[in-house]
Amino acid sequence: MSGARWSVAAFVSATLALSAAQASKVVPSSASIPEWLSARSGGDATLAIANENAYARAIATMPPEDLRKFTFGNRVFNTNWVAAPASVDVFDGLGPVFNRVSCSACHTRDGRGRPPETDGAPLESMLIRLSLPGSGEHGAPKPVPHYGDQLNEKALPGVPAEGRTVVRFSEHPGKYPDGTAYSLLMPRYEFADLAFGPLPAATRISPRVAPPVFGLGLLEAVPEAEIRSHEDPQDTNYDGVSGRANEVWDAIDGRVALGRFGWKANQPSLRQQNAAAANGDIGITTRFFPHENVADGQTAAAAARSGSQGGEPEMKDEFLVRLTFYVQTLAVPAARNADDTTVRNGAELFAQVGCTACHTPTMTTGDYPDVPELAHQTIHPYSDLLLHDMGKELADGRDDFAADGNEWRTPPLWGIGLTQIVNRHMRFLHDGRARSLEEAVLWHDGEAHGARESFMRLSRTQRAALLTFLENL
Repeated sequence: MSGARWSVAAFVSATLALSAAQASKVVPSSASIPEWLSARSGGDATLAIANENAYARAIATMPPEDLRKFTFGNRVFNTNWVAAPASVDVFDGLGPVFNRVSCSACHTRDGRGRPPETDGAPLESMLIRLSLPGSGEHGAPKPVPHYGDQLNEKALPGVPAEGRTVVRFSEHPGKYPDGTAYSLLMPRYEFADLAFGPLPAATRISPRVAPPVFGLGLLEAVPEAEIRSHEDPQDTNYDGVSGRANEVWDAIDGRVALGRFGWKANQPSLRQQNAAAANGDIGITTRFFPHENVADGQTAAAAARSGSQGGEPEMKDEFLVRLTFYVQTLAVPAARNADDTTVRNGAELFAQVGCTACHTPTMTTGDYPDVPELAHQTIHPYSDLLLHDMGKELADGRDDFAADGNEWRTPPLWGIGLTQIVNRHMRFLHDGRARSLEEAVLWHDGEAHGARESFMRLSRTQRAALLTFLENL
């Protein structure tokens, strides 16, 4: 851990020397450097690390006595669950239907998932949400008969997997106003080997790649009032941007609450996010989701052996608490080259074209008893944690609590430039269709239409500067 405890000041000093040798030919702006262009993306929870473990280190301010909790949580996150009964009964209870056998199987090195590398290859770090029109219990998406709310593509021996997804991509070329060509990948989804017959014609599907999990404690520590202060559902300032909060069911507290986690902000807390993912993705019960993830009519799955002992959930409370502490205390990697001329100009262009209307650069955390070290920090996640209409091309048509089929939560951008180093790919957006940050920008529409058009009208050099800024977050 010693390498991860460099001070941010030392990191910035080193990168300033490097940036002088890499100075760009972009003409500097007369504007001052934005306050939010800072290496300290996560405040005191920032670590100056830019290798493949950049998303996987604990905050440096963690008291030594808490390191054991973090290490325990790391083990829960990375351990493969197995079928019951097993010799290691604390990690048995997998399935009976599931998508992956561990958290890290999707969130490799605590990072970002991707779609299959070739057409028709299996899903490895993404999944397919399912629902029917209308609402289910507590306003949640309405499950599909025999399949539930997610297609589980793996199963225990003797239990049929629900089916498999076939993803195919087609190229769609385009041009910038200056004549520069680009091409976007359009995904198409088909389903094969469906165990219980075809999906109903009205089924809504939503492909989701696994998002990164670092910095989540800081996002949980942002006061609800600060998030709601950015709402503008009626677009009263006439800027074309009308973000709004999702209102979701908090199964732990038994009430409607602000959603802030997940691609559609459909989870209110990290504890519930972790418990729901354990149940839906791995087939592991907890105190908050005590029933196996088995849809009505799956008789073989319903008869499979459970890993619960004496009515206790398969994941012990202690394990869920430690797992939650782990994702609460993963540090944010420092932004890089903040004094570089190109990065500075890119940051200014990022604001000028309108990206900051949704990708809010700065937030402040409030009281956070779970991890006091994360309280009262000025952070730069580049997200308002609100829902925005992203246009028909990115729409999944699937409602999720108050989120409609065109809306997605603004994903944080901090650390995004390290995706290639950590996860060895550059696939972005909720379904990983974008093969670069540039393609991700070009897919924006709806409330982001104006920002995308402004980006497209930039010169080639200016577009490169804006993307260089993102690559150094």
